[in-house]
Amino acid sequence: MLRHLAERLLSLGLSLFAASLVVFAVIELVPGDPAAFMLGMGATPEAIAALRRELGLEGTPLTRYLSWAGGMLTGDFGISYTYRVPVSQLVLDRLQVSLPLAAYALLLSTVIALPVGMLAAVRRGSATDMAVMGTTQLGIAVPNFWFAILLVLVFSIKLRWVGAGGFPGWEVGLWRGIGALTLPAVALALPQASILARVMRSAVLETLSQDYMRTARAKGLSRRQAVFRHGFRNALIPVLTILGLQFSFLLAGAIIIENVFFLPGLGRLVFQGITQRDLVVVGSVVMLLVFAVIVVNFLVDIAYALADPRLRRPA
Repeated sequence: MLRHLAERLLSLGLSLFAASLVVFAVIELVPGDPAAFMLGMGATPEAIAALRRELGLEGTPLTRYLSWAGGMLTGDFGISYTYRVPVSQLVLDRLQVSLPLAAYALLLSTVIALPVGMLAAVRRGSATDMAVMGTTQLGIAVPNFWFAILLVLVFSIKLRWVGAGGFPGWEVGLWRGIGALTLPAVALALPQASILARVMRSAVLETLSQDYMRTARAKGLSRRQAVFRHGFRNALIPVLTILGLQFSFLLAGAIIIENVFFLPGLGRLVFQGITQRDLVVVGSVVMLLVFAVIVVNFLVDIAYALADPRLRRPA
């Protein structure tokens, strides 16, 4: 297990290093001068040069990369060009929305998908199975922003049960904050639940065909008992992969949903940074999201080893 953990930690470090090089290179290739963009067309060369020095845009690419990467390691993400405040402060403020939103959506997706997928697998070929497969196909095909707009039309405009957007802040109360995130979380969770339910169904069906499942049935267990006692844990291996990828997507890929519901999250911060050419914000937040994706995949690898002891044995 220790060898497995050390290998995954080494892979995590190398992945982060490679990702930092790619993110920095992409930002370097963005055309135009951020200082000239901020000061406008009437800016003098002297003013542009002074602002470039203030923003740390001078020096060789290697020097700037080392300064940027070193700052990231110490928690210093730099100063936003637009907001003139530390990027770390912006990130912490936006994480209070994006992180609960991603966790809420993942919880809804898991709670919906796992029992539905198992039900479809246990009743393979029945009307229930066909209904589940048809519904999940529809959920995959329909974009989540369409779900978001539909939810706003029904629950905010027609029924007036919740607000159409915005986030009041956690200081006004836990339930009001959760209420503001419910529609965005549902819009994010429905397509992901459709994917996860189909993966769960396939994993359980594959598990049912294994020899140890037939042995369990021969010992007198019913089909349902065999699935829950012996098949569920082994079926979790591919499901864990999807869960890890889904959390990464929900955290990093909610730009459209956050804009539909006017949520001040990381996705909207990246979108605003791109439109305002605030490259310090874009680079830092993108690298942070990459870090989150890589760490989640690392945790999924560890979960593999815990769920399947065979993965802990040396080759």
